[in-house]
Amino acid sequence: MLGPVILAASRSDKMRRLISAAPVTKPVVDRFIPGETVDQVVPIIKDLTSKGLELTMDVVGEDITTPEQAAAARDAYLALVDHLRELDLGTRAEMSVKLSMFGQALEGGHELALANVRPVVEAAAAIGTTVTLDAEDHTTLDSMFAIHEELRKDFPQTGCVIQAYLFRTEADARRLAESGSRVRVVKGAYKEPAEVAYQQKAETDKAYVRILKILMEGEGYPMIGSHDPRIISIAQELARKAGRKLDEYEFQMLYGIRSDEHLRLAAEGHRMRVYTAYGTDWYGYFMRRLAEKPANLVFFLRSMITRG
Repeated sequence: MLGPVILAASRSDKMRRLISAAPVTKPVVDRFIPGETVDQVVPIIKDLTSKGLELTMDVVGEDITTPEQAAAARDAYLALVDHLRELDLGTRAEMSVKLSMFGQALEGGHELALANVRPVVEAAAAIGTTVTLDAEDHTTLDSMFAIHEELRKDFPQTGCVIQAYLFRTEADARRLAESGSRVRVVKGAYKEPAEVAYQQKAETDKAYVRILKILMEGEGYPMIGSHDPRIISIAQELARKAGRKLDEYEFQMLYGIRSDEHLRLAAEGHRMRVYTAYGTDWYGYFMRRLAEKPANLVFFLRSMITRG
């Protein structure tokens, strides 16, 4: 029940100012977002990869209102590529992007987002890595999938994300599984109406398993975006039944959540990729992390009370 309330707060300028000003906020945010600049997160990248983990890097920020801001977001990712080139990590460090950052919601946004994201995907390919297009609210998905399809003509390794709580996603999974693309499946973290999405966790969990089965039995590369122990166990069983080797799928979890599980899966030989975000515009990302998992909200409130 708290999830929709927190998601509404993520769009409130008043709540943004209140939470940003709270003294407790920064140390709690640091749990999920380890830095504001590339230089600050380079040590994190080195530390995680030294432990056998892989990463997908996200420059946070979604409130893009001008083409100039969209171009700045593109340039921020290009700067990240330059740093990854120096680290020479190959596919162990890829990138995740939200097309809203590249101007998707602006006038002519589809073409603008494609024009801005293409050089990032091209630069990533040049250093041996790739980009995954994150899913946002349901009104953006047709554009996202069209851009994904266009990019894959030249960069077939480009990935995309699908969200289990949307009714449309099983059909999307069948289409993507047949194409051999890289697909991350997540439960979903946006407030969606009952006309397009499951509203109950149990329904979303069942849909997640159905979608994961489609991906495991298909020709693509499934990426399991979940911290749920039950989902992780089911994913392993579905992979075994589908005859997949350990390098034919991967797990993905957020930086700062279930870090011990990251290491456990990697030690068992699984590909374990840590979704690691950084940047100054952290508010929307942080609030969705609270909405996704009640334990995160409890952690935040307990910190506020303790420090208060």
